[in-house]
Amino acid sequence: MAKKTEKPGLIDAKPPFYAQGLNFTCVRCSACCRHESGYVFLSKKDLSALLACLKMERKEFIAKYCHWIPLASGGEKEQLSLKEKRNFDCIFWEKGCTVYDSRPLQCRAFPFWDWILESEKNWKQMASDCPGIGKGSVHSPDSIEKWLSIRQKEPIIERDSASA
Repeated sequence: MAKKTEKPGLIDAKPPFYAQGLNFTCVRCSACCRHESGYVFLSKKDLSALLACLKMERKEFIAKYCHWIPLASGGEKEQLSLKEKRNFDCIFWEKGCTVYDSRPLQCRAFPFWDWILESEKNWKQMASDCPGIGKGSVHSPDSIEKWLSIRQKEPIIERDSASA
């Protein structure tokens, strides 16, 4: 008989490397916010929070702070992302996050992102850039899975590229 894992429906699946939890405490070094190009994708909930924080209208906010990124898989869809400054700092970085209490899910969930948690190798690689990984509070597998599941509940805003 096949051995069942904790996740229903999976048989003989190897538990994730974080089955005992992972240590992480943000030390607010801002390495994840600065000096390296990347995207900060927005959900409707993220956009609403930022609009309220900055007291702006949607169209004005998107024109000033965002750009549309074609889906990596190609096709006719684009996703909404925050812009970066020329030095690759987040558009909202000024000696700290100027929208910290309204920051997007992607920022709040770091480092509990799908690709980072895909393997222990990825986690350790990210630890070389993030001094908070491997230190501080233990995050349980349940809390890690919660972060991973939130994105499914709050999908990234998309549009047809033809509507641009």
